[in-house]
Amino acid sequence: MSIERRPFHLAFPVNDLAAARQFYGDVLGCKEGRSSGHWIDFNFYGHQIVTHLDAAARPPAKTNAVDGENVPIPHFGVVLTMDQWDALAERLMAHDTDFVIAPTVRFRGETGEQATMFFLDPSGNALEFKAFTDDNQLFISD
Repeated sequence: MSIERRPFHLAFPVNDLAAARQFYGDVLGCKEGRSSGHWIDFNFYGHQIVTHLDAAARPPAKTNAVDGENVPIPHFGVVLTMDQWDALAERLMAHDTDFVIAPTVRFRGETGEQATMFFLDPSGNALEFKAFTDDNQLFISD
């Protein structure tokens, strides 16, 4: 699949900038961009995310059933290549990440089969990283 994409921008609250810097920078390996005492830009696999300090930030703890799992909502993340996904899963396990949904394959043998994993940042924001063996399945309908 060859689709030209422009980077997305996502700004979201965190309740501790130092913890966000350590998590997104050290654990996920995102390069830090500009920052102030109230926000930090990160290169999130070619996309711009911005953590904004809100000491009272507490994401909602809601889930939705998907393929037998309780998926946290809201959540965000990136669709990686399978090699990138495998490398990130190993990196997260090496950092003793507490997964909400451990690295797994969802919809095995079905349309939309995908590797996926869910975890929380230190402020409780849910992230999902996924990968498809066949990227053409990303937007396919049954």
